[in-house]
Amino acid sequence: MGTPVTFDHGRHGLRAPVRRPRIPGEGPQSVAEVLEPMLRAAPDRLALVGRGGRLSYAELDRRVDAAAAALQDLGVGPFDRVAACLPNDIQIVIAMLASQRLGAIWVGINRPLAAPEKAYLLRDSGTHTVLASPDVIAELESHRAALPDLQHVLAVDPSVACERESWEARVAAFDGSCPPRLDIDPHAPAAIAYTSGTTGHPKGAVHSQHNLLLPGAVSAATGRYDGCSQGVVLALTILNMQVLGPLTAFQDGASCIAIDQARPLELAAWIRNERVQNLCAVPTILHDLLTHPEIESQDLSSLRRPEVGGAVVPEEFRRLYRERFGRGVSIGYGMTEAPTAVTWSDPEAGAMPGLCGRPLPQIEIRIQGESGEQVAYGEVGEICIAPASSGAFHDVYTPMIGYWGRPDATAEALRGGVYHSGDLGLIAEDGNLYIRGRRNELILRGGANVYPAEVERALDDHPRVAASAVLGVEDPRLGERVVAAVELEPGSDATPDALIAHVRTRLARYKVPDQIRVVERLPRNAMAKVKKAELRALFDVRPASGLRDTETTRPSQSR
Repeated sequence: MGTPVTFDHGRHGLRAPVRRPRIPGEGPQSVAEVLEPMLRAAPDRLALVGRGGRLSYAELDRRVDAAAAALQDLGVGPFDRVAACLPNDIQIVIAMLASQRLGAIWVGINRPLAAPEKAYLLRDSGTHTVLASPDVIAELESHRAALPDLQHVLAVDPSVACERESWEARVAAFDGSCPPRLDIDPHAPAAIAYTSGTTGHPKGAVHSQHNLLLPGAVSAATGRYDGCSQGVVLALTILNMQVLGPLTAFQDGASCIAIDQARPLELAAWIRNERVQNLCAVPTILHDLLTHPEIESQDLSSLRRPEVGGAVVPEEFRRLYRERFGRGVSIGYGMTEAPTAVTWSDPEAGAMPGLCGRPLPQIEIRIQGESGEQVAYGEVGEICIAPASSGAFHDVYTPMIGYWGRPDATAEALRGGVYHSGDLGLIAEDGNLYIRGRRNELILRGGANVYPAEVERALDDHPRVAASAVLGVEDPRLGERVVAAVELEPGSDATPDALIAHVRTRLARYKVPDQIRVVERLPRNAMAKVKKAELRALFDVRPASGLRDTETTRPSQSR
């Protein structure tokens, strides 16, 4: 083992761990060794499937070693940031595992983000090496001068010739190599997961390898999935999906299927051909899968009871789900900072407003008042996340280490030794959590988080916009849609068309408002804060058969 490299938490706005609990049992204690139990027990068992190939546990281990050696040859060492902006396939899983064997810090960059958003994350994290598809590399070209820490940009696409360095060629050159095994600290920073920006810019929630392993370890210990294959259709650039997909599957001795298409027919083909048993998705994806006229029931026969998280669940979807899978849908409540789910609801509990279910075995939910006191059952307060105080997993959970480069935000979120979510809720006497308000008016559009402040910032950058207000309105298919009311500068004739085009150059498509209404003046209270509740009447709720994700409504101006 090599000598451990120390990390300066304070320099990066983080908190050094006070507790260093072990995960109960004989399983792996770090992501770096997550494959080892299956390498001993069943090395030839299928581990990872994607468009790029099918790998047994032994083959995957060999590829990860080669990838780690390739990264090390580029100068990547402990705590250097390694980023990836790639579609779901075997390469993104291999690269993530390789980064953890080197003690590096993984950064996922979501592909739908606009080029300035991608560049911001690379700059904020101080990324050393990024793996990306050629189209993303071209997209980032004009931003390279503003990324002084970025040393290497590697093209990942064996079918396309690219002038940049090829990741596949580098890994192939190290096939059979085994980089020196480092003494990995499971509680050191291991990954940065960026949240949508509540104040206009995303914050990077930092997690340890212990944090990333624990959800899958609990699932394996409690038999939640019972060794069933894990399909991943949501982007593996999202850290939570690495946790819920490959890391959970590998701890359960199962296979992970990296699915690169969310469109109904393509997704159904993946499920049918690979006999996918479990899938974590948002209601929009499953709704389309269950209602597409060309998808037959046998196409989905391997699916057991796919899980739903991160979204408002329309009643129509609940009905469809019960008809297909024979029980109600279980909803998970979670967050990037946890990471992943902290509660799951009872599928037979019904559609009670705000019901999120009971805490997972490693979690304790505390509802705190404004002064930090714990409130009584049934009283509303802030939802805080702490380690379980009893049971097999008591005192094992650790929250995020903090927000990268944000000491004030870290101190605020982790005050009192628990994670403060900013969400409001209550715990009923039966132990169920109910949400009563959402953090900073968060909009959940088809399972994707959209923060109004981020969209307002993009709108307000337009020279003809005096002020804007962004909110979510109910939608039976997506849960919510993003809409905006805009107050223009005097004499301006800017149209909703022009404003939508402006936002599209700055933000991911899912953040672009579906409707923009131009108003003479935004309603404000005595403190000059916009009264968004008064704006809801301007916007229509769309029928489920209405516009699809990529279409946009452009109403005439209302003056």
